[in-house]
Parts: sequence; structure tokens; C-alpha cells
Amino acid sequence: MCFLNYKRRETRTVNIGNIPLGSDYVVRIQSMANVSTMDTEAAVRQAKRMADAGSEYVRFTAQGEREATNLGEIRKDLNDLGCMVPLIADIHFNPRAADVSAVQVEKVRINPGNYAPTYAKIKDKFVPFLKLCKENHTAIRIGVNHGSLSNRMMEKYGDTTEGMIASVKEFLDICEAEDFHDIVISVKSSNTSVMVQTVRALVKVLDAKGLNYPLHLGVTEAGEGEDGRVKSAVGIGTLLADGIGDTIRVSLSEEPEAELPVAQKLIDYINVSRKNVQLIEDRSGSENKFSEKGVYLSRVIDVIGGSNVPIVVADVSKSALLSRFEPKPDLFYIGSDDAHNWPNEIPLAVNFSYWKNQPHTYPVFLDADRNEVLNHKATLKFISLDTTELSPEWLAILEKDKNTVLWLRTSHHNVIGSFRRAIIDLHRKQIKVPIVLHRTYEDTDLETFQVKAGVDFGALVLDGNVNGLMATCPSLPAEALNSCLFGILQATRKRISRTEYISCPGCGRTLYDLQTAVARVKSATGHLKGLKIAVMGCIVNGPGEMADADYGYVGSGKGKISLYKAGECVKKNISEEEAPDQLAHLIMEHGDWKE
Repeated sequence: MCFLNYKRRETRTVNIGNIPLGSDYVVRIQSMANVSTMDTEAAVRQAKRMADAGSEYVRFTAQGEREATNLGEIRKDLNDLGCMVPLIADIHFNPRAADVSAVQVEKVRINPGNYAPTYAKIKDKFVPFLKLCKENHTAIRIGVNHGSLSNRMMEKYGDTTEGMIASVKEFLDICEAEDFHDIVISVKSSNTSVMVQTVRALVKVLDAKGLNYPLHLGVTEAGEGEDGRVKSAVGIGTLLADGIGDTIRVSLSEEPEAELPVAQKLIDYINVSRKNVQLIEDRSGSENKFSEKGVYLSRVIDVIGGSNVPIVVADVSKSALLSRFEPKPDLFYIGSDDAHNWPNEIPLAVNFSYWKNQPHTYPVFLDADRNEVLNHKATLKFISLDTTELSPEWLAILEKDKNTVLWLRTSHHNVIGSFRRAIIDLHRKQIKVPIVLHRTYEDTDLETFQVKAGVDFGALVLDGNVNGLMATCPSLPAEALNSCLFGILQATRKRISRTEYISCPGCGRTLYDLQTAVARVKSATGHLKGLKIAVMGCIVNGPGEMADADYGYVGSGKGKISLYKAGECVKKNISEEEAPDQLAHLIMEHGDWKE
């Protein structure tokens, strides 16, 4: 991992049908069908739509031998249409389905957590499977999910990063012993912080042993709408910016085709960083400490800095709308507007030249105002500087004036590296000023903004050295930017301001209308602050991915839902029509319902 500049991790090539993966090939995009694998006609239609929308691989669930066998029919019908998109079989509990799939499709994903219960049985089942893959030139993905570690791994390591990596290594060691190398690896979680931490740790283990296998990235159960896009951008984007990742899947509780533009925007945005002038890397070792520990606590000014949650600043300098901001930002930046035009109780940041020392107003000093900062005794001052403007004179002021907060901007295309470089320099000089990151975007499309902001801010918030966020995008509503910034803090678990929905995208295992269910659950519970609610298509990853969820809503059969409280099933096989109301009643029964 290169901390400031983009440098992609070097991996071997894995051939998956006619679309090779890894080494110098572009980062590949994939998605997963959500129709029944036994419905050949529907599966072919959906796979063709996905391929036409940009999916370079299409994954189908194969929960049994029947489904695995039918993948061959789907492959044949796609070939007849001239659609050669490689197919991936997704296997969880059934090793025999993996064996059948290895003959039918170009790649098979197995989940070590529920492939076989003991190491002896793993070898008995896995080695013959590898031989079939060799004979048929079939690649595999060793796909570990945080939510479905085996009982053996849980007993030894608990629900930890170490357990996930050990699960990978157990299967990888068998592959190495069998001289099988057409392998892709993934370690996923619905918790973006855990996902990023685990992938980075896995890469260190692999690279130290010379195991240069390509990686598949994804945030499981990311959700839908803004939440799903932001979570995916934070988790996947942070790692892509590290140079890690060879194929990605954005998991949204929406139609598979909706995932593909988001994935492409992520890759396109990361590619911008590859083409820029290189920043000078620090060889003193401070960057490694910075990235691994996140220990640099700033001083505290009012509620900003130290161990306080990061603030959100809304740029309303071009807007007079306040009523639609949800959650409410901590501060409104009004630029050169007169504070008298705004309600008295609203905390405002005003450009210094227009600041009149009114209650609840705070001056913002620009580079041209440098000589004025120390002359003013405001209890809270903001200094807005680009990373290129951090001159020795400004550094002296930031060190001397203990009432200042730095609004750090960057005009460099390598946003993450530029911000990190400046923050490292401040910390090295022991200037513990609170830092609010400010980034300006020119996008007209909200999804594109969500992806870019998720990448830029998410990586830096996960570093642990950011005290606030602010975004400016003149073509988009300020309240939409505000919601996205709170979403980034929520996705990184640095500030919880709304209900978090851990919802899967659904697949052929899902036996109820997942997308409608997610919408109904969100409609009923969206006003609740701070709860985690899991909405799962089936039980495959359910127990583990719901481990830190307060409530779970899990498909248990055709049109049937079971409800969970703190990981324990409390109501079984409720009709999907009644389940959202039953969930609301369950939340009320436990005292977590707030109007």
C-alpha cells in the first residue's frame, strides 16, 4: 500500500472465461442476479441486461445440484445469444453443488465459513473440487464473509479480522498444496471499517508470503439509495485508492443493473488519481504510524476536536433553505451574506470581512486575512486554506492561536494524498489544530457526487484524524450534500445520526419481495435515530451480519419472515404483509421506539 500516491498492487493473472482478471488488466465490474437460477428464461434475460449494462461477470446462486446443473443451460442459452459474459456460481452450504458448478461455469465462489464443518472434511470435499476446476479451467473465489465465519474460527478467534484471515489461509494453503492458482480472494463485511481493516491486513499477510492473488472487493448488505452508494464508496473506494482490488461488486438492495453505474463511477474516479503529479512520500515512517494508529488527537475548541464526533458544516452561501436539512448540520456557512438575514439561534460561519461579532456567528479567515487573525478575540475562529497555502506564517498562527479551527481545502486531483500530506505535516510539527476537510465539486449528478465524496472523505475519516466535513457543489441542493456527509460519518461509524439499515441485494435464494420490504421497513422506522436494522433475503449470512444489529428481518421461506432481536430469533414465519408492522411492535416492546 502506497500511502500518498496511487500504485496498484501487483497480482498474478487469473483467467475467467474470456475476461482475465488481475495484473495489468483494468479493475473488473461484476454483479449478481436476483432471479431464480431454475428460471432459465428469466435468468438469461437478466444476465444479458447486466452484461449490456457493464457487468463483466455475472454471478448466480447455486444452492443445490439442480441449480448448479441448470447453470449449464443458462450458459448455453447466453452463448446462443452471442453473450459470452463469464458466469460465477455462488456456493454456501453444499460442496456437491460446487463440484457440479465447476463443470458448468467459468468461476465458482465458495464460502469457507459454511463449506464444511471440520478441517478433515474440508480437505475431503475441497481437494476433489480443485481437481475438477483444474480439468475444466474453472477459477474459484475464496469468499469469506464477516457474517458467516465457521464455528471453529469463531471459537478460536471470535468475530475478528484474524478469524477472517485465518479462514482464507486455511483454504489457500490447500490450494497451494494442490498447485492450484486460479484463485481470487475476498473478505467482506457490512461494517466498512472492519472491511477496510481486514482487507489491508490480508494484503500484508499475502504479500509477505509472496501470494500475489487478485482481490474482489465489496461491502456486504450495503443497502439501497444514498446509504448503499455512500457505504460502498467509503469501503470499496478507500481500498481502490490504496491500489488494492482487481474486481468489485457494489451490493445494493435494488435491481442488479443499478449497481453497475455506481461501480463504474468508483473506478473512473480512482483512475483520476493515477494520472497526477506524484506527491513526495515521507520516508521517516510517520505515514505508517498515521495510517495504522489514527492516534493524533487535536486540541478541543467548543465541541470541535479531541474525541468529539466530527462536525458537519453546510455551505448555504448560495441558498436560503433551512427547513429541509436532516439531520441538522452543526454549522451553516453563509459566506459574505449578512447574518441578520438568518435566524438568531442558527450557528453561522461568516467571511471575516462581513463578520460583525453577533451572537452565534464565527469569523472565517481566508489567506488574504492572515494579518488580522491574531488581532481578533473570537472564541472560535475558522481559517480556510488550500493545502498549498499552508505557509510557515500560517503554521505559526495555527500553533499560537488556540481558538482556531482549520478548514483544509485542496485543489489537487489526488485528493486523499494531498489532504494526508498536509495533515501529516501538521502533526509532525505538533500543531494540534482541529481540522475540517472542505472539498468543492462541480458535479450535476447526485450519485456521482455521493461516490466522489464517499471516496475522498471516507478514506480520511477512517484514518481517524478528521474533526469535521464540509462540501460545496453549486449545482446540487445543499441539503442533499449535508445528508451525504452525515451518511459518510455513519458509514464509518464515527457519528451515528440515523437508523442504519444492513440490507442485502437479494439473490435466487430470496423467497420474498426484498426491495418492497426494505422500502416498507425504512418507511416505518426511518425516524428512529441510532438503531441498526438488518433486512436479509435469507439466513445464509444473516446471523453474523446481524451480530451488531439491534433488530433483524430475515426471509425464512416463501413469503415468510422471521424477526430477530440482538441476534436471537423471537418471531418465526410471519407473512411478509404483516412483518413490517410486527417489526415496529417488536421495537416498541423493547422500548426503542421514539416518535
